[in-house]
Amino acid sequence: MKTLLIVEDEKMIRKGIKTMVQRSGVPVDNILECSNGEIALEILRMQEVDVMLTDIRMPRMDGIALVKAMQSLPHKPLTVAISGYDDFSYAVEMLRMGVREYILKPVEREKVKEVLEKLNAEVLKKKESAIFDRNLGYQQLKYIIMNETLPDYEKEFLLKQWNDTILGREYLMVLVNDGGEGQNEWEENPPFIHLDAVEKNELYITDADYLPVLLKDELAGRNVGISSLLCGVENLKKGYTQALAARKEAFYLGKPSVEYEEINKRKNTDIHLEKPALGQIVQLLGTDKYENAVRQLERIFKNASLGSYDPLEFEWGMQYMFDDILVTYASILKTDREEIRDYYEIYGYNSLEEFKTEVLGWLTNFCDTLNSRFDDYKNKQKVSQAVSYIRENYGKDLNMAVVSNHISMNYSLFSYVFKQYTGKNFVTFLKEIRIEEAKRLLEETDMKVIDISGHVGYENEKHFMKTFKAACGVSPTEYRKNIQFKGKA
Repeated sequence: MKTLLIVEDEKMIRKGIKTMVQRSGVPVDNILECSNGEIALEILRMQEVDVMLTDIRMPRMDGIALVKAMQSLPHKPLTVAISGYDDFSYAVEMLRMGVREYILKPVEREKVKEVLEKLNAEVLKKKESAIFDRNLGYQQLKYIIMNETLPDYEKEFLLKQWNDTILGREYLMVLVNDGGEGQNEWEENPPFIHLDAVEKNELYITDADYLPVLLKDELAGRNVGISSLLCGVENLKKGYTQALAARKEAFYLGKPSVEYEEINKRKNTDIHLEKPALGQIVQLLGTDKYENAVRQLERIFKNASLGSYDPLEFEWGMQYMFDDILVTYASILKTDREEIRDYYEIYGYNSLEEFKTEVLGWLTNFCDTLNSRFDDYKNKQKVSQAVSYIRENYGKDLNMAVVSNHISMNYSLFSYVFKQYTGKNFVTFLKEIRIEEAKRLLEETDMKVIDISGHVGYENEKHFMKTFKAACGVSPTEYRKNIQFKGKA
């Protein structure tokens, strides 16, 4: 469970109960303490508490008055009454008001353990049910977004279901490419709606006040498109269309964020992608003039970054070029669409510059293969040097440019070759090394989490904790606690 509150006016008893909770074997992230019902009620108003252990007889506000008062709160904890034998009649009254358990003083360790195990199971089941219901609701939202029209009865049902959420007031839709790391584990009630796998994009629905926080934290370093202000479930499709258009603009211009209202109407231009020009690039790849093909393709990327092509035209051009490569060189390399499938999904990349780096890296390698200039052994040696360098310097500010320069390899070629030999892209490889070292330090040392974060190369502790939880399923603190439990076993 996440939070447990102990309400007891006698300090020694309160501390004793806390110790029993800590030694019960039931995982509790936060244990709060207070001496009377008034303070407890304020705590319950300010934050969500999973389980509360409360004495009955206390000054200022006793346990009975506390339980009565908390009935109006949106989140009521599972409550355990603690009292002496003479107060049993009061405990019965509290049980009638929904209190789950009754513990008699003097409190016994085994009884605390028994009650906590039972309530923890209930808390976990409740959270699992809430997550299931939330995910089911999110699937409904995806259905609305991906369908042009809905029957009136479905629309009416969904309006009622979502009217009391963020969709019932003004909201923004924020679209970003799929990060490729699976679904994130957010807090129980995040201040936004997060939908993954929406046409291979991630979609966030948030209010305008929270947008700056979202861009700074969850979406830091990613290029996003933002819709105009909308309201109501019926405008989800419209908002998604706007966010998608803005996301494409951010992709081509390399801007961290683009709002729908900012999109400039593209001017008419005589620059177009033509089949003959694209076909010439493909033919040049198999000759000693392949550098010309690369230069021509770089000009296409430059024009795209200046907004000279309609997005649909650029999408078509890339698909046509790769289709032509597959047909032209199939008999030589036995290449199939699967090998270059990622390049057909151009918006799966964060920006045009990122897509360009990947494509040119692949083409450079492809051309070297065609012309028998690809020295497999040498590249293996260089990647081996790169891996050693990463393992020795993971705690520093490392990026692909630094490592490729260290081994004197072209940046684009390094990106492709590194993935070929390690089976992972650079970012994933570096992250896994850092996380493994962080796990070792959590297991073998008493270093603080913030110090471990800096030691393994993360200047931002919050970024480290988010990355660690995405990789390991638990926070660094929870991981250390679990390892300690294993040691005791």
